[in-house]
Amino acid sequence: MSPVAALEPTPGQSATAAPRGTTGVDRRPRLATYLAAGIIVVVIAGFSVIGIANLLLLSASVDVIHGVYGLLGITALLAIQLLWFSRPTARLRSRTGHVLFAVMVVLAYLPIPVFGILWADMPDFVGGAALLVLPSRWAWPALAATCASVIWIYQAFDQDLLSTIYGGLAMLVYSLVFYLLARLARMVHELHLARTELAQRAVAEQRLAFARDLHDLLGLSLSAIALRGELVHRLMRKSAERAKEELAEITATAQRTLSDVRAVSHGYRELSLEKESRTAESLLGASEIAVQVHLDQDDLPVQARTLLARVLREGVTNVLRYSDVEHCQINVRQHDGKVTLEIVNDGVTAGQEALEPGSKLTKLPEEVAALGGTATAEAGPDGRFTLRVELPLPTVLDRPAGDAAGPEPAAESRRIRLLLPVVMSLLGAGAVVHELQLTTEPWRIALVAGPVTALLALQFSYFNRPSTVLRTAQSYAMLFVQACLIYLPLVALGKDWASVLGLLLGSALLVMPPAVGWLFFLINIAAYAEIQRLTGAGPAATVFYTVAAVMIGLAVFGLLWLARLVTELDETRRRLAEMALAEERLRFARDLHDLLGMSLSAIALKSELTARVLPLDRGRATEELVEVLQLTRQALSDVRSVASGYRELSLDNESRAARSVLVAADVRVRMEMLHDELPTPVRTVLAVVLREGVTNVLRHSSVESCEIAMRRSDSGVTLEIVNDGVNGTDPSPAPAATDGASREVSPGTGIGNLTHRVTDLGGQLTAGVEADGRFRLRAVVPV
Repeated sequence: MSPVAALEPTPGQSATAAPRGTTGVDRRPRLATYLAAGIIVVVIAGFSVIGIANLLLLSASVDVIHGVYGLLGITALLAIQLLWFSRPTARLRSRTGHVLFAVMVVLAYLPIPVFGILWADMPDFVGGAALLVLPSRWAWPALAATCASVIWIYQAFDQDLLSTIYGGLAMLVYSLVFYLLARLARMVHELHLARTELAQRAVAEQRLAFARDLHDLLGLSLSAIALRGELVHRLMRKSAERAKEELAEITATAQRTLSDVRAVSHGYRELSLEKESRTAESLLGASEIAVQVHLDQDDLPVQARTLLARVLREGVTNVLRYSDVEHCQINVRQHDGKVTLEIVNDGVTAGQEALEPGSKLTKLPEEVAALGGTATAEAGPDGRFTLRVELPLPTVLDRPAGDAAGPEPAAESRRIRLLLPVVMSLLGAGAVVHELQLTTEPWRIALVAGPVTALLALQFSYFNRPSTVLRTAQSYAMLFVQACLIYLPLVALGKDWASVLGLLLGSALLVMPPAVGWLFFLINIAAYAEIQRLTGAGPAATVFYTVAAVMIGLAVFGLLWLARLVTELDETRRRLAEMALAEERLRFARDLHDLLGMSLSAIALKSELTARVLPLDRGRATEELVEVLQLTRQALSDVRSVASGYRELSLDNESRAARSVLVAADVRVRMEMLHDELPTPVRTVLAVVLREGVTNVLRHSSVESCEIAMRRSDSGVTLEIVNDGVNGTDPSPAPAATDGASREVSPGTGIGNLTHRVTDLGGQLTAGVEADGRFRLRAVVPV
């Protein structure tokens, strides 16, 4: 292969040119895989075709037998490179990999005595494979040894110094390109395989944090309750007054712990911006306020989405305090790397305070500033009040320290980032050496070296940076500068023109839309071929140089894409981990509230009951105290179960506990339970529904009777909890669910959380007040 051809440029692939504001990497797995494979095949096959053409067309001394021998050797090298070393799933550092590497070494060096300098480029395969197969401590010395062997071959066959240097540069370029393109295919593959592992790792780390929170907030309090319970058990025989004092402490501790449960649950709950906007629209509409909502929340980070949802909730609450509001606009928009929430309403009179004293919005600027944003609340002279929150959206490079996005880039990723500028620099050095082969006039050499240096500086500072925003006026201006630096020296140099067209072609395919990019590619390749013809190159040389230009251009694009793909992998880690954390936080909040809420309420209730009956019936008080201790131990067990993961609840145990708690609260209970064997997920969900339903009953101060029934039905298994303690002042129940749809009780309640659990199993949960004033909770789960 012609050494000149080895360093010529080529176009890229615009099919993955990024939309405005993105990192430029196509996220669709199949397209990315096919694109990577296409680049590899074109570059490596093109290299082999040029080698075959050199061997068969440029040497008159090669007969048919030797021609077949050379053809088979190059074909074998190509097959090993494409089918093994460039295959994403191949186990490179295996026995097969080492055997094929040894075969490649033989094929690359054995024909040299026969073909001489015409075979001098074939060791390029060996250099790239060495970086893939051998450990780092051997790979780089092997690459250096391969480069030295190529230089020796050029010298052994009487090549001049410049040709020898040029051949060595070509060897380094292609070896690194083969290695990096193989890594490109693997990086596309790894980008998708890493998702499950990374998400699981993030969840595991978050679970440890949850366990610490549980231990710090709940474990100590529950242990204190258990200790005081044992003390009361002993004091009941000695001093009823001291026993009552300790029981009061138990009650207070249980109530504080219940508050801690709610605090932790609230802190780990992710709010839904979409749900809050629907709620806001409904509330404002019910207050006869004309409302317009525009929601643009695609791919918002969890922290930003949750904070905006909270701001929206409090902002709407603030709007409702104005009596003269007629119009309200709610807008969430993403623009220029930021997301903005704006709530605008009229009806603010002159001199009226913009924010109600004590409003949670007064603390808003601090919370927003913690995420790097700004918050403003202003009342204008026209009677319009504007609440505006602006948050920055994290970019690929805005990864905070200690983020749960996964580990820092591995050594392989750092190596890729370092080798990209090395390959670009070698291309530039090759252009200068090529010019030295064409002329010795200093001004001509300077006319190549100067623009090439400027091209490399532009490439490193702009196009090589993964954070560069593509398809902007600035990126097109930079392409124009590249084109000027490449083509303007042609006017003065004529036939002595040398440059690195591949930088322009590869960058253009990355920046431009697909159709425009390919058109630009074809025009430049055609122009390059015509320039070669007009400056005196023969037909064979013109074809060689043009094919090599295509190869190097695709290689440049592949390397630019690889650099962005490495960064995209880091970003994917961060995003996937963030999603996993959000799901785990939500699950944790539900489990914490559902499992501990009733236990702590029951502990507080039974402690009060024990204190009341102690002076009247010490035996009954002892029984109630024993149950307090049992509930405490159960709560401690629940703390461990929430921290450790999935917990299978017993319906029988929950039903007995529910009856005991309700009887202790002087509630008449009629219970009908189903004792059939149910699937574990169904049994667990129904147990949680029963527990939370009984907790909800205890919240109603005037409850006298409660009916609990679980039956088989055509839809599966139905659990109903009905109580008569609802009155007009009780805020807990939701409106009656007349449409049969699953309806949440109120934001943040346990029954609201149960909706998600039941829906996950394909069931329905309804909660509402019936016409006779009774509150009915009904869960239907298919079996």
